[in-house]
Amino acid sequence: MTKPPRASTRPQARTFTGPDMMLEAACGPGLVCGVDEAGRGPWAGPVSAAAVILDPSRVPKGLDDSKKLSAKARAVLEIEIKQVAVAWCVGLASIEEIEELNILHAAGLAMCRAIDGLSVKPDIALVDGNYRFELPCPIKTVIKGDSLSCSIAAASILAKEARDRIMVEMDALHPGYGFASHKGYHAAIHVEGLRRLGPSPIHRLSWAPVKLALAGELGSGAALDDELGG
Repeated sequence: MTKPPRASTRPQARTFTGPDMMLEAACGPGLVCGVDEAGRGPWAGPVSAAAVILDPSRVPKGLDDSKKLSAKARAVLEIEIKQVAVAWCVGLASIEEIEELNILHAAGLAMCRAIDGLSVKPDIALVDGNYRFELPCPIKTVIKGDSLSCSIAAASILAKEARDRIMVEMDALHPGYGFASHKGYHAAIHVEGLRRLGPSPIHRLSWAPVKLALAGELGSGAALDDELGG
């Protein structure tokens, strides 16, 4: 008679089903905030960051990395996050601060402002990525954190929604670049606007495409990609 196989005593690997609160729980009993930024890559506009402390018993369903969600889903989740969070805040760093500090340090400044603006002080922050920013509380970096932690995912949504609204407003103030559609990122209409109009007051003058525009050397489409090595 064949013996049935013994049940494995090895721990089972975590099955990925989207962000959860396991990382928050592993931080202990204190208040944990998720932190993420939006707008490090665009050629124009500020960089934003959000800090969110979630109540483990009131976590919105459907949280995920903001880039994986539709605009409609983000808008709905933004409202719910703000309604149920223990605390939340969005911080910004301006074009001038980006140019003065560089984009990485400006993103850190926006994160500091977000954490400082919380109505309660967190005991620790879970920060998306692997760069150890100097923030107002202890931090734990989490690579791809917006896909693993509900708190970071919530922060990614608030940061992106806040910045997107700013770029829509900037489109009305500085027409011709298409800011409302691409939010300052690389797009054909953006390349064409820079080629025709030159940089606007909200462009990051240290960015390669903007430098090319100032020098009158900005191409378009494939030509631009070749110039930038992309």
